[in-house]
This record gives sequence, structure tokens and C-alpha cells, in this order.
Amino acid sequence: AKCQCKVVPRERTNCGYPGISAAECKRIGCCFNASVPSVPWCYNPKPKKVKKMCPNNPYTRINCGHPGIKPRECTKKGCCFRAHPAGVPWCFYHRVVEE
Repeated sequence: AKCQCKVVPRERTNCGYPGISAAECKRIGCCFNASVPSVPWCYNPKPKKVKKMCPNNPYTRINCGHPGIKPRECTKKGCCFRAHPAGVPWCFYHRVVEE
């Protein structure tokens, strides 16, 4: 994503090799900007921003606990807890989504 390439020039980390073309740099998943001298022009993008969310669809939940687990015990494991509906895990893993 374009926003991942907005890296302060002095904080760029080299991702290519001397003389790499913009096309080759982008093809290998790196950012290219030749507007600032004396810094890498082909550089690593910022990591994607992600956040954890508890899935809304109860039928996509992936079990993170055991039958009868208490809400506090579940959240202490870093999982989501919702005591409904019946027949699906009540203690379940987060889903990671890009921001």
C-alpha cells in the first residue's frame, strides 16, 4: 500500500542493490523513491498495521478454551469470550485485520 512507503528518508532500510530499477524494486515488494540523494532509493516498506478483533459471526469462531471456561480465564489467555449462542465456542481466538 502507498501509505507503507511513507518512510522518513533517514529511516529507510535498504531493500535492493546498487543500480536496481524502480520496476525491479517494486517487483520484489519494496518501495522506490529516488527524490532524496544519499539515502536508499529502494527500501523496505513500513509493516502493515493490524488490529485484533473478535469475529462477529459466531459460526466462524475458533475454539480457544474448554467447556465451562470462565470469562476471566478466557480473556487472561488473550481470547474473546461471548456466552452465546449455544453450540459454538464461547471462548475463541481473535481475528487479525489490516487497518
